[in-house]
Amino acid sequence: MKAAVLYSFNDIRIEERPVPEVGPGEALIRMGACGICSGDVMPWYIEKKAPLVLGHEPAGEIVELGEGVNSFQVGDRVFVHHHAPCMECRECRRGDYVLCGTWKRSHIVPGGLAEFVKIPAVNLSHDTLKLPQNMDFLAGTLVEPLACVVKGMRRLGLRPGESVIIIGLGVMGVLFVALARHMGAGHITGVDMVPYRLEKAMEIGADEVVDVGKEPLTGKFEAAPAAADRVVVGPGNASAMAQGMACAAPGGTVLFFTPPPPGEMLKIEPNKLYFKEINIIQSYSCGPDDTREALRLLSAGAIPIEKIITHTFPLEAAGDAFRLTARARESLKAVVFFN
Repeated sequence: MKAAVLYSFNDIRIEERPVPEVGPGEALIRMGACGICSGDVMPWYIEKKAPLVLGHEPAGEIVELGEGVNSFQVGDRVFVHHHAPCMECRECRRGDYVLCGTWKRSHIVPGGLAEFVKIPAVNLSHDTLKLPQNMDFLAGTLVEPLACVVKGMRRLGLRPGESVIIIGLGVMGVLFVALARHMGAGHITGVDMVPYRLEKAMEIGADEVVDVGKEPLTGKFEAAPAAADRVVVGPGNASAMAQGMACAAPGGTVLFFTPPPPGEMLKIEPNKLYFKEINIIQSYSCGPDDTREALRLLSAGAIPIEKIITHTFPLEAAGDAFRLTARARESLKAVVFFN
């Protein structure tokens, strides 16, 4: 089979790999489509794993089942989460699935940008979902990224009528816009410096946008009534995080959604946070409850899929999809499809 293999940030090759062999409790899918994640284009994050087969937002059709699998059939169209928890440890019992040791160790084989992918038993049992009839493979690739947003929004605690500022309007930012609108946010402000993405955010549900390439964010939202009840900081850097904290109203919550590189430091003034009672939280990836809610939202038409997926590529052009996502300009979601 063919697979897209990353050796470095600027070296992605289409190679021949053996089709994975299926064991007891496992399944093999023929890939239908796989999204390119914004996390895949953070050099400090992805290159430490090289060489690797890219892709962890897969959707495909089951073509082989291992011994003992009774909950799926050959021909089922599925979304597969690349990590899955044990559902038994202390962390799982608390709902902290991403802290589960099994979750951290589990992975699809060899990766989503391959013509065939093996689903290990734990992934098949605990976070593989059948796609409803009204969802194609392209829509299925949005389950994992939307699930991350579902979890982030749950931790953020947005309530109907509240105001929210979303800093960074790549695909995850606009998914936050779409979900905030669906949840009844009172006022949604999108922040970015790319005109294409600012326009997309308005199209998808933002009430206003701020182009920080033309006007500074600092000072604009620091005082009532402009300060927000909830703030989502998408970019993984200390500067954006500091700006996000400055935009929160008293009693507000700030979500840091993307990790900064190791060693980057954020300077804060605890006195101000204390007397304004500003909450700072993080949200890493997602678990089985989040993927199920994401699938429900997508199937129900709550998310404008056709506006989110802006570019598609064949497997042979996976490097182009990767580079388009890395440029972070006139695109939202790039998806690789399989014939």
